[in-house]
Amino acid sequence: MNTVAELARTQTGAFSTAAQEGYRTISVAPASPRLGAEIGDIDLTRPASAEQEAELKRAFTEYQVLFFRDQKISHDDHLRLATLFGEPGVHVGGKTNSKVTDDPRIRIFHADENSKQVSGDVWHTDQSCAPVPPMASILYIHTVPPYGGGDTLFASMYAAYEGLSDRMKRYLEGLTARHDAYDVFGPGTPNADHPVIARHPESGRKLIYVNRGFTKRINEVPEEESRGVLEFLYNHCSLPEFAMRFRWAPHSIALWDNRCVHHHAVFDYWPNVRSGFRIQIEGVEPPRPA
Repeated sequence: MNTVAELARTQTGAFSTAAQEGYRTISVAPASPRLGAEIGDIDLTRPASAEQEAELKRAFTEYQVLFFRDQKISHDDHLRLATLFGEPGVHVGGKTNSKVTDDPRIRIFHADENSKQVSGDVWHTDQSCAPVPPMASILYIHTVPPYGGGDTLFASMYAAYEGLSDRMKRYLEGLTARHDAYDVFGPGTPNADHPVIARHPESGRKLIYVNRGFTKRINEVPEEESRGVLEFLYNHCSLPEFAMRFRWAPHSIALWDNRCVHHHAVFDYWPNVRSGFRIQIEGVEPPRPA
């Protein structure tokens, strides 16, 4: 095989019809071949039934990022959705572009004509600098730019791993990398070492766990080699074969698995307004080595 596209065609991660069967209380429509699904037939302003909760968790594991449309949720609704998956947490950084509400677990993601930068405008996984990074994030956008823009890109790190050659997989397994966000979040921000190739604790699938936003170096190789390998991985992980683009509409929600998904917020809408709220869900363990 000579190209990444050829490697991508051999992957086992594309969704099958069988994977979509068995949902009885929600509808699940895949958004791309590698990741993402739009979830319907659920009202997030009301508590989910036990069966809806189970099906949401199944879809989350299978599709990596879930999207909901036309959900005019309150902060309480937002928190209730988060607690289906884990404990809502607080940002580990000393400073961020986002702002806190009266509840520190709910952050404001707002950009307008005064914004020079927005949170997340580089490929990354949230706060991988933490010893135990957030497990997931839930972004609710209530106001979108009038002529489009402000999309979020998502990429599957399962697909990125499967798109590596066998030789590269063998080289990377067993290596660790330093994740540090001091230059992004300032003093008081933690740093941590994580495996370059990790294994998802629920799906059992292998994935690439480095990102351009926070990974600084591979620990076990010389600095020059580390720079070259990381630059290759950053470019590889952002290939369109592994990614999808989500176009926001008013009162849309994205819930992504921070353990196996990269995302990138596109800042192409200045000076228009894009506004909403985000909650992160605490992780329960560090990334597992493959």
